[in-house]
This record gives sequence, C-alpha cells and structure tokens, in this order.
Amino acid sequence: MQDLTSIGIVTSEKVEFDNKLHLKSGAILDGYELVYETYGELNENKSNAVLICHALASNHHAAGYHDDDSKSIGWWNNMIGPGKAIDTRKFFVIGVNNLGGCHGSTGPASINRETGQLYGADFPMVTVQDWVATQAQLADYLGIHEFAAIAGGSLGGMQALQWTLDFPDRVRHALVIASAAKLTAQNIAFNDVARQAIITDPDFYGGDYYSHNTVPRRGLRLARMLGHITYLSDHSMAEKFGRELRNGPLGFGFDVEFEIESYLRYQGDKFADQFDANTYLLMTKALDYFDPAHDFNGNLREAFSVARSNFLVLSFTTDWRFSPERSHAIVKALLDNELNVSYAEITSSYGHDSFLMEDNYYHELVKSYMKNIHV
Repeated sequence: MQDLTSIGIVTSEKVEFDNKLHLKSGAILDGYELVYETYGELNENKSNAVLICHALASNHHAAGYHDDDSKSIGWWNNMIGPGKAIDTRKFFVIGVNNLGGCHGSTGPASINRETGQLYGADFPMVTVQDWVATQAQLADYLGIHEFAAIAGGSLGGMQALQWTLDFPDRVRHALVIASAAKLTAQNIAFNDVARQAIITDPDFYGGDYYSHNTVPRRGLRLARMLGHITYLSDHSMAEKFGRELRNGPLGFGFDVEFEIESYLRYQGDKFADQFDANTYLLMTKALDYFDPAHDFNGNLREAFSVARSNFLVLSFTTDWRFSPERSHAIVKALLDNELNVSYAEITSSYGHDSFLMEDNYYHELVKSYMKNIHV
C-alpha cells in the first residue's frame, strides 16, 4: 500500500558561493559549496519556508528517499511530509548539510582551491555561528528573507537558537528540541574522549589519512559506540537488550557475547563506513564551543535580549545528555525577555534519541504548534 504521508523520491541539490567567508576562528574560506534538499512548494509570498538544522551525525537528507536507494530514508522522515507534524502541503522545508560536513558540502574531504589538494587537517574550525551565516546565504540564494520556522534537535536546536540571535528579524518561530544553551562539563568530556579515540588511531595521520588511502576506522568506531551509549537511556537499553546473550552459555572470552555488545559494534562499524573522522572532530568541537551567554558574563537572559521569535522548547524525561534542566534554563531566559514560549517535557524512555523517535504525543504536539503558524 502506498504511504500517502511520504514525500517519496527526493533529489539533493548543490549551490556554490564564491564570496569570502570569514569564520569565527579568524580563518577565511575563499568560497564554499552547500548541499541541500527541499520538500514541498515555496508559496508566492515566500512566507512558508521552514529550515531543518541537523544534529551531529545527520545531514541534509531529512525526509523521503533517494531514487537509487529506497532504504535511504531521511533521518526525520517520521516528522516531515504530507499530513505529518511538519506538513509539506503547507510548508516549504529545507534541509542543508552544514559546512565542514561529509555529505557534499565543503568540508575536510573537499579540494582546497588554494592548494589543489584535499583540505584534510587544514580545514578550519567551524562554529554554530558559522553554520547559521552560511544557512542565511542559502536562504538569500533561494529568495527567502524570513523563515516561518527553524527547527532542530540537539545540535540542530542550538542552530535554531543561534538564528534567533544573529538574524532575529528572519525567524518567526524557533523549535528547540532536546537541546541546550551550552554543554555541561560532562558532555564536553564525552566529546573529548571520542575525539581522542580518533586522534590516537594510528591510521589518523594527523588528519591527513586521505593521502595514505586509509581511514581511522578503529577510532571512529569507538567514538560512535561511546556516543551511542550516551544517546540511549538505561531503561531503553535494559528493555531492548537486557543481559541477553547472543549464543547461549558464556564463552569466557572477549568476543561478542551480550546482545548490547553486538548492537554497539554494529553501530560503530556502520558509522565508520558512512562518516568522515575529520568532520566528526569538527562537529563535536562546534558543540563544545556553543555558548551564546559567553560574551554576556554567562547571563543567558542578556544573550537573548535581541531575540524576537516565538519559541517551542521540548525536552524528554530520560534524556540525561541534554536534560530537561538545560531546556528549563532556555525557557527562563526567554520568559525573562517577555518572549512567547511554549514548553513541554515529554515522557519517553528513549533518552536523547527521543527527538528522532516516532511518538504520537510528541508529534501531535509539534503538529499542533505548526498548524498555528500563519503563512
């Protein structure tokens, strides 16, 4: 039976920008490319655009599937489509692969125009502010002055927040899901352990592994396994895997015995086949650096004093990596600035990954909010 809520086949597009891009780090790119996808139709007034900002390991492919692979379902396909929470019959939805990414946009595996060689370790650090600046240029290219909404979970939620600070007059609504205004020390520690797993892999070669025709697979695999543990809750792991053994009795060795071990190794292997290690390093550093209150002596209320958007802030009860307390801090800062804020703490057993899951209450909440956005 045909899925009437599916976007169906989608095609990625690429745009090249020749202007100099001044990054937060002080580095300058002479030009760059962004890969993006769009779903739905832009209305005559260009007032129905919604930008989807991706998280650490995601990309521009948020919904639908590619014609050469029917299994290549977009990472937020359960949220975006005809009749879904972000309804493509009403909205023109844009997904973009961020600068520094490894799915077509300019990144470490791209050619450096100055040298004619792959950037590798020479690719500059990027920040959430840099991503927002390039997304704004993409919006200009598409003729979109103002977004009806900008939405994202986790690192994507940070980008939505940054948009309301850097371009307050270009965002009417921001959906900030399972996110935070800055990482905790524990989160930074997790990211550093993941980075060290990659950097200390003998096949990393200081980030220039491309020229050695290899990848730091072991390090990238370990980084993903560690990250995946933090995205799940204890309850969800216990419910899904428990202490189940794969093959009967204990083997009294170090091969895979428990189902959870098998799962983590599978996820690590899969990720190492699909993601670039240098990009992973850049993305985790962007997470670490994000702190809009830094220039305001840690005062989040002052940081958000320029914001003009309406906000939907969502958190999940078992998300211990981006806990509800982090969302509470965002909500308080927004309310202190007398902004229009809707907030919900959603009961879920899936930990940080909850924002990716198909949950009826969660999706109906987002759908109700989006229905009230006038285009």
